[in-house]
Amino acid sequence: MYRLFLLTLVCLTVGCTSTKTTNTPRSAKEQMLVSNAVDQSLDKVDFRPFANRNVFLNDKYIDCVDKSYVISSIRHRLLRGGARLVSKEEEADLVVEARAGAVGTHSQEAYVGIPEIVLPGMLSLPEMRLMERNNQKGIAKIGLVAYDAKTRIPLGAGGMSLAESDDSNYFILGVGPYQGGSINKELKEGKKIKAASPSLQIPQSVAFSAPLNKPIAEPSGSLHLASGQEEAMPKTEEKKSAQDSDAPAWAN
Repeated sequence: MYRLFLLTLVCLTVGCTSTKTTNTPRSAKEQMLVSNAVDQSLDKVDFRPFANRNVFLNDKYIDCVDKSYVISSIRHRLLRGGARLVSKEEEADLVVEARAGAVGTHSQEAYVGIPEIVLPGMLSLPEMRLMERNNQKGIAKIGLVAYDAKTRIPLGAGGMSLAESDDSNYFILGVGPYQGGSINKELKEGKKIKAASPSLQIPQSVAFSAPLNKPIAEPSGSLHLASGQEEAMPKTEEKKSAQDSDAPAWAN
């Protein structure tokens, strides 16, 4: 009887476990909205005029959320444009001064349905949403001006670059979310790229090109080309040799 009681107790016992999860103070999507807007804003700027020049980035006027990302993104694009970044203004040929007009997010919520109705007698009809849309946007407005480090003469008018990213979630009769927006597109495209795959897009992958091979002078005075490049006879020498061989006897 005692054993039967224990067996019944074991069969009726239900076990359960719980998993503890934590989240960062700022959601990943919020951070992606900001960084996506910053990237789009800087993609509109042509940094090629700074190629082969010593450039100092003055970032003291950048005061915004994700300040480090904004500064590093500008530095990255200057380097991609061919600029040589220097740490001191005294060493620079040109100064690029950056400022942040707006870097942040805002949200909008809209739905089609019946709002909550409060009736007399403390009675109320609950809210009913047939279709709902939650939209969060990231805004980045970045200003840039460049000038000569010695004369302080501006190089062009400079200007502001404005961009927006968005994350949309739709619910129909409580079913969803059906997602859309620029950051979801970025996530989908980024997942398709495998590790170590070369890509020109930023920030999905990073790749560096090797320095160009330079001619190496040999002691004999001949020119040796690196990385399998063949040494070619100058065209003038070839032409002269051909003329000498075809010349008539009286010309000698």
